[in-house]
Amino acid sequence: MTTATYAARRARLAEHLGAQGLALLPTAPEQQRNRDADFPYRFDSYFHYLCGFSEPGAWLLITGSGRSILFCQPKDLEREIWDGYRLGPDAAPAALGVDEAYPLSELDARVSTLLDGCEAVWYPFATHQGLESRVQGWLQPLRDRVRYGALCPGAQRDLCEPLDEMRLIKDAHEQNTMRRAGQISAGAHIRAMQTSARMLRAGQEVREYHLEAELLHEFRRHGAQAPAYTSIVAAGANACVLHYRADTALVRPGQLVLIDAGCELDGYASDITRTFPANGRFTGPQRTLYDLVLASQEAAVAATRPGARFTDPHDAAVAVLAQGMLDVGLLDKNKVGGLHDVIEKRAYFQFYMHRTGHWLGRDVHDCGAYTEPSEIGDASTRLDALTGQTIVSRPARILREGMVLTIEPGIYVRPAPGVPAHFHDIGIRIEDDALVTAQGCELMSRGVPVQADAIEALMKD
Repeated sequence: MTTATYAARRARLAEHLGAQGLALLPTAPEQQRNRDADFPYRFDSYFHYLCGFSEPGAWLLITGSGRSILFCQPKDLEREIWDGYRLGPDAAPAALGVDEAYPLSELDARVSTLLDGCEAVWYPFATHQGLESRVQGWLQPLRDRVRYGALCPGAQRDLCEPLDEMRLIKDAHEQNTMRRAGQISAGAHIRAMQTSARMLRAGQEVREYHLEAELLHEFRRHGAQAPAYTSIVAAGANACVLHYRADTALVRPGQLVLIDAGCELDGYASDITRTFPANGRFTGPQRTLYDLVLASQEAAVAATRPGARFTDPHDAAVAVLAQGMLDVGLLDKNKVGGLHDVIEKRAYFQFYMHRTGHWLGRDVHDCGAYTEPSEIGDASTRLDALTGQTIVSRPARILREGMVLTIEPGIYVRPAPGVPAHFHDIGIRIEDDALVTAQGCELMSRGVPVQADAIEALMKD
């Protein structure tokens, strides 16, 4: 991405700040893992979105006039021997396109000067531990000097609000990066599927971590920096645990394996889930539920288009799943009623308890409001059938070109009275990454098969 792209984003943000506004944005801190070892460093998404700088220990300041100021770690040849290259403040303006750059040690003094005379100070609320206290520490000396002519900002504003709106629409470069991330992740899922079938056919022991290793290998082999989130590799009944993590469980012939995994590439996430038979062949009950989930995803995909609401894909998926649960006997129509009753009472919740999607971008659960900003005042209330609580509802976000969301219906059957035994311990989820386009949506993660026949053919080879 060019420095001009970052500069254009900073200019757009400056328009929201007001002529006398000042934005303060730190990157993420380094996190200690244990004695003398840190977790792999990952920059703050907001910070990197505005300047592309990936080193720790940095701050970005933007004034309402559009001036951008970076504070970063100074050049230190001795530390660079141990910790790696530092760009340094002297080289930062030319390399990053910012107007000025200074050593991190000058942050306090320069922020205090810049705040004097500002009308509003903007910073991200509730995202960086201790940031509010840091800002108050800069403001208090100004308040103490108002009798001597200092002007303290009269307003504190959440910087996430304008940035969330900016990040919600992906530009062409972001879309291309996410397509590539989806392609890499799709290849990793294919590798895991084929490895499972091949090892089982050879009589080898297969465990969940074996398949996770195949994912990680494929991510890094194609240049992705890391998994976008902790990979879920769940065999058999483990697939009914929504946030299960790859562990030591055996993968056995006849089981389904649910893999929810995606790589992060250049700061952008992918998020794919596939469910497949461990040895490459669905059983009858598995195929019945798999085809039901796939049909629900197809309905959700068809509902994903400009002008639709964010909730429309979920509603479309639920309608298909609920009818299917009645048809296959997961739900007893004599007890729960017909389709309308199942949806109204949320009887389907026993087997499908999560939403059908979320925003996707720099974060796996990316930022952006799920309600339509122009309709926030149009609130209504309803009584939730399951909890008995009063729920306040507002009109869902209108989908627009450039938004990216996941579409991920599922079904999870835990043993329970009245639940047919042949469906017990089957967990299925199918997830793809959808870019909203003028024509509807583009599934950027379909490089890995999704039809049951195609999965079996892939694993047979």
